[in-house]
Amino acid sequence: MADLRKLPNLSALRAFEAAARNDSFSRAAEEIYVTPGAISHQIRALEQELGIMLFSRHGKRITITEQGQRFAAVIRKSLNEIAFAAEALKMDAKQKRLTISALPSFAARWLAPRLWKFIDLHPDTEVVLQSSNHLNDLEREPIDVGLRYGLGHYPGLVVEKLMDDFYYPVASPNYRGGKLPKTPQELEQCSLLRMDTESSWLPWFEAAGIDLVEPTGGLLIEDASMLLRSASDGLGIALTRHAIALQEIASGELVRLFDVVARCPLSYYFACTKEAMSKPQVQAFHRWLLDEVRAFKAQSEWPGAPEP
Repeated sequence: MADLRKLPNLSALRAFEAAARNDSFSRAAEEIYVTPGAISHQIRALEQELGIMLFSRHGKRITITEQGQRFAAVIRKSLNEIAFAAEALKMDAKQKRLTISALPSFAARWLAPRLWKFIDLHPDTEVVLQSSNHLNDLEREPIDVGLRYGLGHYPGLVVEKLMDDFYYPVASPNYRGGKLPKTPQELEQCSLLRMDTESSWLPWFEAAGIDLVEPTGGLLIEDASMLLRSASDGLGIALTRHAIALQEIASGELVRLFDVVARCPLSYYFACTKEAMSKPQVQAFHRWLLDEVRAFKAQSEWPGAPEP
């Protein structure tokens, strides 16, 4: 086996191969972003190390020697093999990457706290979690899996329903000095926080059997996490989804009011392209996700019907 310590300087080899292929020190310099003088210097040092002339020089013109041509062919083949090997490694790395897109609220409050379990099971997979309110085009964007909150109509994609969700009111235990409403009807005297992009309070009022009108005026919030933070800060009572409120409820920052729930009109879905579904890391994530959803729905706090 050759002693790698006796290899010529790799930068000089690259400079020589570029000069031989371009038949010009100037064009070689442009290709590898150095000066023509640097190319000339590296090739002279290589010639001195090898003890042969690689180029004949005629003023500013150069002509590669026969020995130089043979040497350049060997270097070119070797550099191409290195380039192909590097590309193969990059492809392997990309194949082990899993890119997931989800709503910011679901990503931060449901998925991210659980995702370490999947990473522990698959340490060779690089997981990229993107959060966006924008509906990503999974066929055009470099995203493997979209966890969507909607009606499930995503033509051309592999789609599987994960779970429903349920609305109920939550409040800080210190709201109004700790004097929380004891009946749904008492909400009429409270500040009800609203989300611009989510649900109306009316379906929950109907489920609770009370005749109240949709709240107007006051604070209108666009982000589900900000809605919960406002409720935690005692600014009012929020109507929230079960899946995203459990952190604050578990920590005691928020308390759930009453036992009444209203089913959300939208549900959570797993979606990906057929091509993405063939990737081992997507299949592994899909299996893991279904297990996590089953475990979540089996918890005593789950407001929906028990799993069959």
